[in-house]
Amino acid sequence: MKPGYKQVKRMTAMGRTIHWANALSMIVAIITGLYIADPYYQALIADDAVDKYVMAWNRWGHFMVAIIFDVTSIIIAYLYFFSRFEKPYKKVIPTAKNIKEFVEVFLNLVTLNRRKAFDSTHNDSFNTVFFTVFHLLLAWMLLTGLQLYVHGLESGESSIGRWWPWMLHFATDWTVPVSSWIIGTTATGNNIMDVRIVHHYTMWWIVIWVVFHIYYQIWRTIFWKEGDISIVVSGSKFVKEEKA
Repeated sequence: MKPGYKQVKRMTAMGRTIHWANALSMIVAIITGLYIADPYYQALIADDAVDKYVMAWNRWGHFMVAIIFDVTSIIIAYLYFFSRFEKPYKKVIPTAKNIKEFVEVFLNLVTLNRRKAFDSTHNDSFNTVFFTVFHLLLAWMLLTGLQLYVHGLESGESSIGRWWPWMLHFATDWTVPVSSWIIGTTATGNNIMDVRIVHHYTMWWIVIWVVFHIYYQIWRTIFWKEGDISIVVSGSKFVKEEKA
């Protein structure tokens, strides 16, 4: 460790595992989701014939990573409020302290670190709100995706019983009118196609979020010189010790 710096724990092993599981799942979800929307490749088998199950495999892969997102989302939601390591919800509450910190971190970003009037040792309000937006986008993505899935179970039956489609309809049918409202087609009636469109657009908002997230982590590592980018690998960063 460099003299004058101290190591600060910023991310638990569980948090890092969830982070990388979500990152890999997101890559698979985007690749398979784009294929489902508009098939852009063909899979060839040994005798050069086209694999007729390529769409089925893409749908299967998309559904599997969606399940991973579902599970990690439940864990994240629990830890958001009840983690013994750090409770992120406290940084989202619009108190005077949190608002001031949010503004200062934003000014630090737009002034290229010329102004740094906050403590970067621990997670700040700006980054917490930024991640909260991501998890809300992800939750919306999952709900609209489940609505598209249950729409395919037109008979109301499934391999595990009628309760499963019923539960999904109960939990996600509201996304149809909301999707129609978002894209402005309520006058022509609610349509499942509206959900497909919104589901697709949400993917691009998540991609934009990821691009900025990667940029910002590199930005902080360069300007703050505290090793922020190593947090998702080692769980720690290094900050200057205050002089007595």
